[in-house]
Amino acid sequence: MKKIINGKVYDTEKAKQVAFYSNAGSWRDFQHYEETLYLKRTGEYFLFGEGGPMTRYARSEGQNSWTGGERIEPLTYAAAKEWAEEHLDGDEYEAIFGEVVEEEGKEVVTWSLPSALVAKLRRESQERGMSLSALVEEKLG
Repeated sequence: MKKIINGKVYDTEKAKQVAFYSNAGSWRDFQHYEETLYLKRTGEYFLFGEGGPMTRYARSEGQNSWTGGERIEPLTYAAAKEWAEEHLDGDEYEAIFGEVVEEEGKEVVTWSLPSALVAKLRRESQERGMSLSALVEEKLG
């Protein structure tokens, strides 16, 4: 599926599939849904989901009539991590976002960086299997 949202292209054929979740069951179950987390080459995440008429993917087909549907939803890095925390086990999560290290004495800092640089850092952190924070810490340390 290919969709343009806010002037950006989201294409399931070109992006890398990084995680999948299904609430189990059959497609005959009106509450069944599946979601796939994708990573674009730019470092942006998006979710492709499809589900039955009693899911958030339902589409109206007239008055009081619903059918299953599908949708692409862009995700921020934080939203992608939140989705992964909710739907994946710890090993799957760390395979995508790097090892989670619980350390004291750290401080949350918000920076504004060029999108291309952030994408490059995210790609490198994924390739090296480390968190984005750990990579930045290594580069600045």
